[in-house]
Amino acid sequence: MHRPLTVLQVLPALESGGVERSTIEIAAALVRAGHHALVASAGGRLLPALRATGALHVDLALGRKALATLGLVRPLRRLCIEHGVDIVHARSRLPAWIAWRALRGMPESHRPRLVTTVHGLNSPSRYSAIMTRGERVICVSDTVRAYVLRAYPGIDPSRLRVIPRGIDPASFPRAPWPDPAARARAAAADSRLGGAGPLLLLPGRGTRLKGHGDALALLAALRSDGLDARLWMPGARDPARAAYVAELEASATTLGIAGAVVIAAPTSAIADAYAASDLVLQLSRKPEAFGRTVVEAWAVGRPVLGWDHGGVGELLRELQPEGAVPAFDAAALRARARALLGQPSRRPATMPAIPVTYLLRTMQDATLSVYDELR
Repeated sequence: MHRPLTVLQVLPALESGGVERSTIEIAAALVRAGHHALVASAGGRLLPALRATGALHVDLALGRKALATLGLVRPLRRLCIEHGVDIVHARSRLPAWIAWRALRGMPESHRPRLVTTVHGLNSPSRYSAIMTRGERVICVSDTVRAYVLRAYPGIDPSRLRVIPRGIDPASFPRAPWPDPAARARAAAADSRLGGAGPLLLLPGRGTRLKGHGDALALLAALRSDGLDARLWMPGARDPARAAYVAELEASATTLGIAGAVVIAAPTSAIADAYAASDLVLQLSRKPEAFGRTVVEAWAVGRPVLGWDHGGVGELLRELQPEGAVPAFDAAALRARARALLGQPSRRPATMPAIPVTYLLRTMQDATLSVYDELR
């Protein structure tokens, strides 16, 4: 029987996002399998969730873009030595550089193995290339694998492992359609989400890249067609992005749809938001590495409409081809939305279960198998 591994994951912080969620999910899998899980970051609001897994957190601001961050090379090296770290798993570029320098300063016979995960489609550069230096490079989708091979043609393809992000179906239970109770809860939070017409949902943080403007234009078009459609954008309202929120509100007013739009703060009950909706939008202007929203909505039993590029397009073509629209074709988006909203086939009972590929346990097991490759 193999001895337990000690795995150190490094990332900038534990505030929010897919990188952070994946870090916690893998820490939980390590502890469950009898291994030792360490995480080095600047901490954040998800720190209690990490600690609840049984992992040890070490406070190191590895993502701070300042010359002083180079001073963390020695503390990170010392951490590896003190805890007998077997594998360092880097999930972001600056922490990966610090980890790489820390490991290079250790004797090869005692040096932890390096794993990296490419979570995003960053512009190719020497700085970004650090994410390809892992002895194993995990790609979160086939889209990412193709990007890595295209952007860094010198990389050995045998080091790449495609492991899609996974969700826990228990956290996204299949909901009936329509779900009057979920819709009533949404309307209780904001009356503009009530009514008998369809509810569109675009979850995502308040940044132009998430395509909120495209969603507003779509809503205006659908309402001009006579549909009493509503649009809910949880996550778009952020005090740090007040100017962007004001821009969205002004656009909604100009389009004459302000009374049918809710620009909201993030919700902790995103599965309930999916259940309340009739159509989920994924309109990121920049191709994404993966499309967790697509899988989450599909699990709950709601159709997704999105631009056919990046990881989102990859998932839609596999799970729901009719939801994939040529990028930035507003007319096609409008027509496809009308078609999806008019299809009884969107009822959850007719939607297949999530493929095993996109289950959380599959992602966890596959990642631990990568660690085992480097024993």
